Amino acid sequence: EEKVVESGGGSVQVGGSLRLSCTASGFSFDEKDMAWYRQAPGNECELVAAIDTDGLTWYRRSVRGRFNLTHDEVKNRAYLQMNSLEPEDTAAYYCAADATRPIAGWALLGRLRTCAGNDLDTWGQGTLVTVTS
Repeated sequence: EEKVVESGGGSVQVGGSLRLSCTASGFSFDEKDMAWYRQAPGNECELVAAIDTDGLTWYRRSVRGRFNLTHDEVKNRAYLQMNSLEPEDTAAYYCAADATRPIAGWALLGRLRTCAGNDLDTWGQGTLVTVTS
C-alpha cells in the first residue's frame, strides 16, 4: 500500500520556524512528484509548494523566500522547512504525491493550485500548524 504520513506540526510564535516531514511508504519519492497543500479554517485548500522528479519546484507567492522543499532519499522523506512564520500560515498541512502529473510543472500553468477536484494519487492525513502572535 502506498501512503504518506506527515509530522512536525505544532504551535509556534510569529517569526518562528517549523520543519514538516512527509514519510513515504510503498513507493520512493524519486518515482513521484510531490507537494504540500494547506487548508486554514474557512479557507480553500491551496497548494503551498511542489517538487517534481526532475527537480522543478513551485512555491506559492506568499511563502517564497520563507519556505523550502527538500527530500532525503535514504529516509524516503520529504521536508517543508518553514521560516519567518506568519499567522496567515496557520493551517492543516497535507502532503500529496502523484506518479503521472508533474505537480510543480502544472502549478506553473495555474493547475493543481487548489484541492478542489484534485485527485492526486496519494494524500496524507495532515499535520496542524498554528502560528500565534
